[in-house]
Amino acid sequence: MERTFAIIKPDAFAAGNAGKILTRIYAEGFNVVGIKKLYMSKVEAEGFYYVHKERPFFGELTDFMSSGPCIVLTLEAEGAILKWRDLMGATNPAEAAEGTMRKEFGTSIGENATHGSDAPETAAFEIPYFFSGLELL
Repeated sequence: MERTFAIIKPDAFAAGNAGKILTRIYAEGFNVVGIKKLYMSKVEAEGFYYVHKERPFFGELTDFMSSGPCIVLTLEAEGAILKWRDLMGATNPAEAAEGTMRKEFGTSIGENATHGSDAPETAAFEIPYFFSGLELL
């Protein structure tokens, strides 16, 4: 079994789609081993997305991620990282395949409903950024 990190972003939460996304997560066979609703501060968003610090979209990204509540999750499944990435779809909802989360719930590259770890190393940073070991069941 593999673990990955996921976020239901503020745009999806504000649009009332968090429950629909959670339903799909369970329906696709993921085990939710960690879940929290939170309101990320600008500083927390900057720390989480530090790898993009030098990119021109960093300010816009961290402003967006600290603009409202989101749900952070640790998911577990066989091949969880790739499985979640496939379910999310392409970063740009306009290019995402039919049936993916971003196609269904995303509205733009910046407001694309979900986030997911892209590699085991990324998951190893992202999961403990929000969850202590005692919070993962």
